[in-house]
Amino acid sequence: MKSRQAAIPFIFVTVMLDMIALGLIAPVLPKLILDFLGGNMNAAANWNGIFGTVFALMQFFCSPVLGVLSDKFGRRPVILLSNLGLGLDYVVMALSPTSSWLFLGRVSSGNTASSIATAMAYSADVTPKEKRAGAFGMIGVAFGLGFILGPAIGGPLGDIDIRLPFWVAGGFSLANWLYGYIFVPESLRPEHRKEFTLRRANPIGSLVLLRSHPELWKLATLQFLAYVSHEVFVIWALYSIYRYQWTQTMIGVSLALVGVCTAAISGGLTGRVVAWLGERRTLYIGQCFGAVGMLIAGVARTSAIYLASIPVISMWNISFPAAQGMMTHRVSEREQGELQGAIQSLRSIAFVIGPYLFSGIFSWFINPKRAIHVAGAPYYFAAALLFTAMLLATRLEQPQMGAPSTSGIPDVVPPEGVTSGTVAPIADPREST
Repeated sequence: MKSRQAAIPFIFVTVMLDMIALGLIAPVLPKLILDFLGGNMNAAANWNGIFGTVFALMQFFCSPVLGVLSDKFGRRPVILLSNLGLGLDYVVMALSPTSSWLFLGRVSSGNTASSIATAMAYSADVTPKEKRAGAFGMIGVAFGLGFILGPAIGGPLGDIDIRLPFWVAGGFSLANWLYGYIFVPESLRPEHRKEFTLRRANPIGSLVLLRSHPELWKLATLQFLAYVSHEVFVIWALYSIYRYQWTQTMIGVSLALVGVCTAAISGGLTGRVVAWLGERRTLYIGQCFGAVGMLIAGVARTSAIYLASIPVISMWNISFPAAQGMMTHRVSEREQGELQGAIQSLRSIAFVIGPYLFSGIFSWFINPKRAIHVAGAPYYFAAALLFTAMLLATRLEQPQMGAPSTSGIPDVVPPEGVTSGTVAPIADPREST
């Protein structure tokens, strides 16, 4: 019991520090790419997409491996390895003399930036099924706090020195590793561990789990559309520089606002909305808000309207934990790590497609050689994907709490006293940019 209570500060601090590090470089990485390319916005948009695609490819191959390893050896060693690797990768990027070195650092960080999926499994280890949607919603608090502090610090630091945020991000990731090494407890009980197999670690094979239940596959399909549309944010910094001439500080402030809204909505609303409306309704209502927000961002002619799209888009955050909760109901306790690895693989496929897709759309529609110029086209496309996902979500069934596991393995009830209050907050935004 003591180790499970200790999960509260560990997961919260781990995810928050990860998000601070990501938030630190979010306002400056596109600008650094732009500088390496001599200020060519079209080329920078394309290369920004390539950077994002390669990062996602590495996550696609590594995330299921780490997820299955966490089912075998526990969550602790996987999270520690990821944090250490990220810290070293940020140092490589800080020292990059050319875009090739920067690219190498991004590839390496894709190998190790997988601690979030394992941390999600960590939360599932210590939370009863009916409380998981709320617990995953609280994960957004850590994301939000990280993205309040990270961009708010990284933007101004980037105006001082474009490489300084990378050094600070590396310091946070290494501090995160040290904290975990000293204080982290293990959450996965020996009786819930599962043997490592290549089939489960295979990035394609891991997706087989998502087809084990018809409703699980439907959820995976609509979430895939949502994950792809989320990748429109890879153009956030370049788009704001191109259309509104924002500085790094202003970009950082806008991303900090994303963090404020994410923390307020995920931590303050998700659990209440799920309790009030149920997971299914929460899912499609959240996607509707996301689609409307994308439309506002696309039509915005001023910075003020562009900023106003942020709280509307942020309401989308209520849908992700609702979907996560619905998916965890349909696998056994022994498969939670595999499920999170499979979900991360699904996200990684979307991350492979999304960055280059949206960066390419942006580059095409701002090219002065084209007859049509619609800078907001990427946001319009993202809105269309979200409306499609919303329609699919209306056809889902609301899961029944306490239903037998679809795998045939009885659900394991946590010890008395282990409630949602014992789960610390813990994507991506991933990861918002």
